Amino acid sequence: MFADLATLFSDPAVWAALATLIALEVVLGIDNLIFISILTNKLPEAQRQKARRIGIGLALIMRLALLGTVAIIVQLKEPVFTVLGQGLSWRDIILIAGGLFLVWKATKEIHHHVDPDHGPDMFEGDAKVMSFGAAIVQILILDLVFSVDSIITAVGMTPHVPVMVIAVIVTVAVMLVAADPLARFMERNPTLVMLALAFLLMIGMVLIAEGFGAHVPKGYIYAAMAFSVLVEFLNMLGRRATQKRKAD
Repeated sequence: MFADLATLFSDPAVWAALATLIALEVVLGIDNLIFISILTNKLPEAQRQKARRIGIGLALIMRLALLGTVAIIVQLKEPVFTVLGQGLSWRDIILIAGGLFLVWKATKEIHHHVDPDHGPDMFEGDAKVMSFGAAIVQILILDLVFSVDSIITAVGMTPHVPVMVIAVIVTVAVMLVAADPLARFMERNPTLVMLALAFLLMIGMVLIAEGFGAHVPKGYIYAAMAFSVLVEFLNMLGRRATQKRKAD
């Protein structure tokens, strides 16, 4: 086994594929991390770090489990039925369902930020604070959607399962390190939360579009997100400068 791995990683092309896959998986993992940060920040402070670690840990377990069934995952791209002339596979159905969930969740959270006296939620009753279990369930749903998309992307880039496993472990490790600082940063800068919710709304629409066969280049999506973050960063600098002048 170790001899086979040594032979595999003696090929420079394998290392190039690994580096590319890690970079791609980290970028794709940003969506998941933003969702986890927003969701866990609604929990009592004592539970937030635990929820983030459980959520990211579940993402790792789910992706490794899916890697063990690569042959089945690849078959998820085969159409299972047709709607209005459009063949839909299980992957498409998962993407559409996940996209609808993201659109619903982002829209609801935006409504909560715009109207603090929004009244009881349909699915959360009169609860003023999200429960730990509800947060984990919602994280798990998105973990499944992003994990399936991530594994199918990995299969398209390399046929070597060990390379995929290493890329997944490195990606989740990066998410684990970045989760707490990102969540604290978003908590200190409330305007970023609205921007992040807008990202999730956009990502949800993209998932739905891809589920129906309309491919949207990821580069355009992340370029738009990066530009929006840059503009918000400049706004933050402007607000701090204004506050400093008033203090002086």
